Amino acid sequence: MKRRFQIFVTAVSLLLAGCASSKVAEQSYGVRAEAAIASIDKYGNCSLTISQDDFVTLGFEPGDMAFLSVGQFTFDAPVCTNYSDVDNGKYLVRLSGGAVSVAINMGNFAKTSGAAAGTSVTIELKEKAGYLADYRMRQLKKSENRNDYASDEVFANFRAVKAGAIAPNRLYRSCNPLYGDARAPFAEKLIAQAGIKTAINLADSAEGAQAHFSEAPYYAALAARGNVVFLNMGVSFTDADFIAKLHDGLVYMSEHADGPYIVHCNEGKDRAGYVNALLEALCGATLEEIKADYMMSFENYFGVQKGTEQYDAIGNVILDALKAINGGKAVTDKNVGKVVENYLRTTVGLTREQIAALKAVLQ
Repeated sequence: MKRRFQIFVTAVSLLLAGCASSKVAEQSYGVRAEAAIASIDKYGNCSLTISQDDFVTLGFEPGDMAFLSVGQFTFDAPVCTNYSDVDNGKYLVRLSGGAVSVAINMGNFAKTSGAAAGTSVTIELKEKAGYLADYRMRQLKKSENRNDYASDEVFANFRAVKAGAIAPNRLYRSCNPLYGDARAPFAEKLIAQAGIKTAINLADSAEGAQAHFSEAPYYAALAARGNVVFLNMGVSFTDADFIAKLHDGLVYMSEHADGPYIVHCNEGKDRAGYVNALLEALCGATLEEIKADYMMSFENYFGVQKGTEQYDAIGNVILDALKAINGGKAVTDKNVGKVVENYLRTTVGLTREQIAALKAVLQ
């Protein structure tokens, strides 16, 4: 028998600790929650004045499709638990750590929607389990226990980038040795063993990094010699701030012919995945090579297996990102290098000479 989802309750008011009260209500045509923006993080993700428990009690759960009004900005979004539950650039309602937030995967929701602290938010159930199949396919879980992984390299998501004409042991990627988590000491050790001489740190500011220098002496010594650039990038690849910092990072790399290099963010999979994909394409990598390197992070962290529907769904994210910088037009093995070079010149602002220097330090 087909289950019918129908809830009848009257509106109730919830007083939330440390923030203004939020009103939640359900009506016979579905489920409805009313709240406001409580806070906005540096990436533009917006936490709401309603707890995860209250939201779930109303009848919302991961895999549902919702319709949202954030001030005057309206859109559909699935209820999820991870940013990666949706494609890059897509909206989501995220349930995590007892909180409810509204976000764009690899984007800045506050900037896109115009939301600010105190902006009203209404969430209505649009379709029960309407996103459930996609949600289940995308579930990614990782362990913080080194013993659950095959090697230090897999645990730290550390590896040499082997694609196109990039010289062997010239370019590396990993998680953040300054993150202060279980993986950071392994990344520090592997960076030292590889003899890394220049680091492109996509995640930290110089000030924020200093808090962990005592835990990563090799990396700290690189920084002391001026061989680390700290970019503190957001996660929206199309933001002007991201593009400006991408410019600075690539120029820095082109001017420091002191490899091997490492490009990392916090996990080494999203921002680092994008930047490394650009470098790989610039050096003649095929789309399959780019996708394989991007997906190795997901194999390392989450055990995603090649040949599965989940693998291809996630792997297409990086291919779609390359298509996006080509104005939505198809990208192939034959044109991907030119597409990236054109993007670096016309959007990022590198000169032909800087692009040539970038290729030279990698090949």
